Parts: sequence; structure tokens; C-alpha cells
Amino acid sequence: MADHKYGVVYTPSTVAAKTLTPSNDALLDEFGINFIRITWVDWINNVRYRVVPRPYFSKLLHSARPGISLTKACFGLVFLALAPGFSGIGEYQYVLDLSTFRLCPYAPGHASILGFFQEKLPTPQFGLAVPFCPRSILKRITDDAKATADVSFLVGFESEFILLSATSPKLVTVNNADWSVSSKLPSGSVESTVLQEIAECLEAAGIELQMYHAEAAPGQAIVTGPLTPLEAADALVHTRETIYNVASKHGLRATFAPRLYSNSCGSGAHAHISVHKRGDLKTGADAHLAPTLSRSERSFLQGVLAHVPALCALTLPTTFSYARVLDGIWSGGTYAAWGSENREAAVRLCGTEGQHHFEVRFIDGTANPHLVLAGLVGAGAHAVKERALLTSGDCAAKPVAQMAEEEREALGVQAVGRLPASIEQARKNLGADKELTAVLGEEFVARYLGTNAVSLSSALISFCQLTRGHKTQTLETLLKAETEDETVTKLVQFY
Repeated sequence: MADHKYGVVYTPSTVAAKTLTPSNDALLDEFGINFIRITWVDWINNVRYRVVPRPYFSKLLHSARPGISLTKACFGLVFLALAPGFSGIGEYQYVLDLSTFRLCPYAPGHASILGFFQEKLPTPQFGLAVPFCPRSILKRITDDAKATADVSFLVGFESEFILLSATSPKLVTVNNADWSVSSKLPSGSVESTVLQEIAECLEAAGIELQMYHAEAAPGQAIVTGPLTPLEAADALVHTRETIYNVASKHGLRATFAPRLYSNSCGSGAHAHISVHKRGDLKTGADAHLAPTLSRSERSFLQGVLAHVPALCALTLPTTFSYARVLDGIWSGGTYAAWGSENREAAVRLCGTEGQHHFEVRFIDGTANPHLVLAGLVGAGAHAVKERALLTSGDCAAKPVAQMAEEEREALGVQAVGRLPASIEQARKNLGADKELTAVLGEEFVARYLGTNAVSLSSALISFCQLTRGHKTQTLETLLKAETEDETVTKLVQFY
């Protein structure tokens, strides 16, 4: 039998994050590191950091619990507003995770490091653990999956973004050429220079770059290699910071906003997830629905699809996220379905038998990557532990939205349903999803929903939370925008 496999094969034993050792002074001297950015990402996906000089950082490393103190309000802050249940009372200890130490080549002399939020003193219920810490939630879920089901995961990301040369009086993209055409990245152009510099900075920071290319929207995409879920989310934070800062250096604004133009595609943040379990079998009562998938892969897929309506509160967390996930524009569509190489399905099956991975398409760049993977991996891993059976078939023949009702019913698509049409509905779905809530933590879900509601009550702000603009307009002015184009332009000016 001919072997038709293709592509590079990755396994959990062959990949690892390439980071530096901050306690090695000789190494820090070699790279000229003078400042360290102690970095965290909040629930509305703001990247925040405190800069400490290297001498003080060295003192921190020799302290009892290396880290800095941060207000307990940090997860409930929505710009300058506080979500219900949060106040300015109390502090966490943000304990450094030395394995996350990376160079910031876009800022010579700087490096970054992430950490875990901990209580300063143990509590009766959680000890030192903080149930609101995104990295802690993701680590708990992946550790539990390995310990209880011997299943592990690898994740790679596509980062789609648009480079803007102007935001006022209207948005101006650097290039409006088509998907993957050479004219999108002409030699000597600012966009080509920026993309190459981003690529060089990522490689210098130890992040595997697989490719960059021109997207269908008036923007570009950066594709990075697979890592464990926690490492992948960490690397994505660093990747986005690299993109922002390199663009800024060249006088441009990089935006991950879900959709800027109604007559063009939007920007997503697709996650490619592979499932790894030793000795996994392909047999089972649901094998006829996906004969090339293993039992664990089928269960994982079922877990994700079953919880799509609730997961969207984490993966599509802003009002304008839902302007991107529509039928017929290659965004994954509105049906909770899967399909082999089908970009009009919420989950696209990629690769050949024994080398499959799932491209989860209902994610955009306004979402906190640690919470995204906590939800996806948590839902999928729980289904693996429960040995859940796949209930829907392969939508490989045509886009799900173009199928007749009878075709969708025959494939079991209707049994799962559709993506929510709004963030308000997604929040309701997450609040009602007892299984996913138990996986993520009841206290986290309750507080997250409150914070998301605050951030979306001023819906227009969140849309461009990653464009790094300046507040030159009031919210009232934004809400009075008369046209869609005017609204988007004012949004970028505001934030």
C-alpha cells in the first residue's frame, strides 16, 4: 500500500519551548539584557507588564518566592472600570515562571517573563492557588488530562492581522492585494520589511516560525509551530507583542480586530490542536463516522463540538467577533460541525491518518489565549476521560450552510446546533453549561461572565482593543457613528 503521508510530524516528545535561563548571568550578559518585562494577560486580553532592571530582578530571583505583588482587581479591570465582585482591596503574589523567560528582540536590552498568580497566604479552600489565573487554569486542566487519561496535546497558532498606515480620518491599510499574491509583499515595501523583521525577531526569541504569507483580508498571517498548550499560549502572547512592536517601530498600527471591512474577510486566530495518547485504538461504536481518527481524537472532537455554544464566550469574547464568523466567507461558518479540509466548518480536520490535527476556527485575536485553550482542551479532555462517542459525521462534501436540512440531519449536525449569534447569547450559554463550568471552575466562570459583560456593555471599545490607539474620542461620540465605516474608524481612534 502506498504511503501518502505528508508534512512534518510533531509529537510531545520532540517539541519544547526554547527559552533562556534567567539565573545564568553569563547568558544574560551575552544577550545584553538590562530590563525584564514581568508580563501577564488579563481576561479582556490586555497584555500588561511591569519593567524591572536587571539588578533588582537578580534580587527577586534570590527571594523566597520570586515575583511581584499585584492588586486582586487585576482580573476585573475593564479599562478604568471594575467588574462586579472585584475591588481595590488585597493583593496577589505574581510568582515568576522561569521557563517562560524570552528575549524581546524588538526592544534591545529587554526580555520578558510570565508567571502564576498565587495568594500571599494560603486560603482554606484553594491554598496558594488562585482560581482566576488563566495560566493556572490551563496548567491544571492539561496536568489532569495527563494524570487521569494519559492524554496530552500539542497546539500551534495562526496569527492573522492587518497593518494600518493611518487611522484618521479613515483607516488606511498598507496593501489591499489578494491572498498569497506576490504584490502583497513587494520587496522594499514597508509591509515586506515589517514581516521579515517579525520573522527574525520570533526566531531570535526561540519561537518556531513555519511561515508568513498574505491573507485574504487586507493583511498578513504568521504561522508558528506546535508546543504544549501552556507553552503555545505563552508563545502566542510573545508573538502578538512582537507583531505590535515591530509594526510600531515602522510607524504602522497592527490590529487583530476580528473584522474591519464588511466587503472583505476578517482576521482570526486559528488553533491547530493534535491529540496524543499511547496505545490509542481506532475501533468503537462511532468509528464509522470518522474511521481515520482514533478513539481519543473522536472523543476530543465530540467534546469541543458539544460545547461550541458555550466556548464562544471565551474564543469570541467581543461584540464584533460575531461579524467575522459568518457563512460563506471562509471563517468556519455558523454551524457546530467538522469537516475534512473544510474551511466552512467550525473545526477543520487536517492531515492524514495517524498525523491528524484539528484546526479550531471560531477564535479571534481579542481572546485571551490561555482561556481559549483552557476551554477547548478542557472540553475535549473531559470527553476523552468520559469516552464520549462522536455524534456527527464528516462535512467534507460542501459547506454546511449550503446543505439541505436533510443532509445536515443525516450527518448529525443539527444535534449540536449552531454558534451563538452574539456575545450576549454566548455568555448565557456558558453560564448554563454545567459540565464546562465544572471543568473551568465555578468561581472563575461567574466572575469572568461579569467582567465580560462590563467590557461588552461598551461594545465598541472591545472591538479594537488590540489596535493600541489613543483615546481621542468619547464613548458617546463612538456610539453616535452614522455608518459602519465611520464606526470602525472612530473605534481605532478610541483604542
